Amino acid sequence: MKTVAMIPARYAASRFPGKLMKMLGDKTVIRHTHDNTLATGLFDEVYVVTDSDVIFKEITANGGQALMSKNQHESGSDRIAEAVADMEVDVVVNVQGDTPFVKKDPLQKLVELFNDKTVQVASLTQRITNEELVANPNIVKVVLDKNMNSLFFSRSVIPYPRNQGISIDYYEHIGVYAFKKDMLIQFTKWPITPLEDAEKVECLRFLEHGIPLRMALVDYIGVGIDTPEDLVRAKALL
Repeated sequence: MKTVAMIPARYAASRFPGKLMKMLGDKTVIRHTHDNTLATGLFDEVYVVTDSDVIFKEITANGGQALMSKNQHESGSDRIAEAVADMEVDVVVNVQGDTPFVKKDPLQKLVELFNDKTVQVASLTQRITNEELVANPNIVKVVLDKNMNSLFFSRSVIPYPRNQGISIDYYEHIGVYAFKKDMLIQFTKWPITPLEDAEKVECLRFLEHGIPLRMALVDYIGVGIDTPEDLVRAKALL
């Protein structure tokens, strides 16, 4: 099974423009993500796929592989689908460029989910231990069935604790995906769906087409950089 890691890297992020080129310790955010992904040794190839000359040069000047997108794209999944369209590959792992603390164990669990031949799409989740983050709309929550398939993703509090007499776990969706190549290509041909558009959570497009995501529960893997406040949290963690 040939597996590649693709790191979509858009410069002009709406909530935090230029975030991937912000310094985190002695490296930029995107270099942390690339270098940590490569260091896992799990992938046949690792590429950063970008629309930015600055990010392209940042990666290639430091020994990494980068590809320039040919077209404009709405999502990271669209960006990597273009990049892998002509590649001979079985599983494509989408490591978000703004997840600088990626480690081997979570990515290995993600790739191993495809040992189940029924899995078409997979992703990662972690328990939320900070109650403030449950209500934070920048944190995407996921609810799971008993087989670790996703039931729903939302920026709202899900499940809502109407019954205060029981304890319930909350799970954060970590924006690292893996796809069978054919399913990734199919995904990009579907138009944006209503729930996806409302929540601005692209994996809802799979659910609206009846495709669950198989989720792997992992230990805390760090901070995704969506806002300037996240960068402050990441520096503290580093």
